[in-house]
Amino acid sequence: MRDERLVRDSRFTPAVGLLVAMLDECRARTLSHLDDLGVPMIDAEVPGHPNTIGTILYHVAAIELDWLYAEILGEDFPEETAVWFPVDVRDDTGRLTPVTGESLARHRERLAWVRGLLHDGVVRLDDAFLLQDRPTDGGTVTSEWVLHHLMQHEAEHRGQIGELAQALRT
Repeated sequence: MRDERLVRDSRFTPAVGLLVAMLDECRARTLSHLDDLGVPMIDAEVPGHPNTIGTILYHVAAIELDWLYAEILGEDFPEETAVWFPVDVRDDTGRLTPVTGESLARHRERLAWVRGLLHDGVVRLDDAFLLQDRPTDGGTVTSEWVLHHLMQHEAEHRGQIGELAQALRT
């Protein structure tokens, strides 16, 4: 059953629009977890957790950008990418590269920039494109699956952000 509370943009085809509305709802929930955090909390390390909130936010944005351009659009990253992502998302060992010293506003701006690219990119898609197989290094995916995966990925990291914020408040 569709949730009619989701705000759908008429620029998109019905299926694309529904997925974009779900992505935007997921992002709104993530951003609501950040409302009362300051820079000290964003960069604070919590024992038993390998990443800070800032590092997770950077990662969420980077992964959305990567899946959008590599798997859905099949295009090169925009020139501005280096401005928003000055370091690789992972270090040489495969761990997330620590991202510190950025304001909450900068993290929000990065997330918004990537989401704007997603909106601009998928507005070109039709519903049939969502179901077309796209080859990847590990097999094939559809754009529909990628958009679902991005929601799931962000939701899981939102849970981590909530855990970290709770630990920092106690």
